[in-house]
Amino acid sequence: MSPVTEATPAPPPGPVPYAVGGPAPVRRLTVLYDAQCPLCVHLRHWLQRQRQLVPLDLVPAGSAEARRRFPELDHTATPAEITVVGDLEQVYREASAWIVCLWALAKYRARAHWLTTPAGRPFVRGTVLAAARYRSLALPPCAPGVRECVAPPGGPWGPR
Repeated sequence: MSPVTEATPAPPPGPVPYAVGGPAPVRRLTVLYDAQCPLCVHLRHWLQRQRQLVPLDLVPAGSAEARRRFPELDHTATPAEITVVGDLEQVYREASAWIVCLWALAKYRARAHWLTTPAGRPFVRGTVLAAARYRSLALPPCAPGVRECVAPPGGPWGPR
């Protein structure tokens, strides 16, 4: 008979707590956001107004600045999903990116830790799906062969 072994569970999404003698703590994060998405722009402004424990640089995804800072990233994919890059080249996408943004904020750090628990994961998933649904309704589809889509200013709530 062979001994029964358990598989090591995958680490939860989000930042890894700092351990003495371990990797250096995250000191700065760059959030690549879709500047054509009204929700993304709103969240960018909201993040800027929050007290940050870890400074957030907010850079339009796919921009010249994003390409200069992170030449190794797939910049055609970054506007489609929130991407956050740490100062030690950690890359967070989708749910992990949302969590790490909250983790960087003084008021929401405890909530970010809760979101990485089994109880919090369904909430994160629902929030990410709701944001994706909103984006699909707020942004007009690109015409075939067009490299950049133009969203109306202010999205569906903009001036008519």
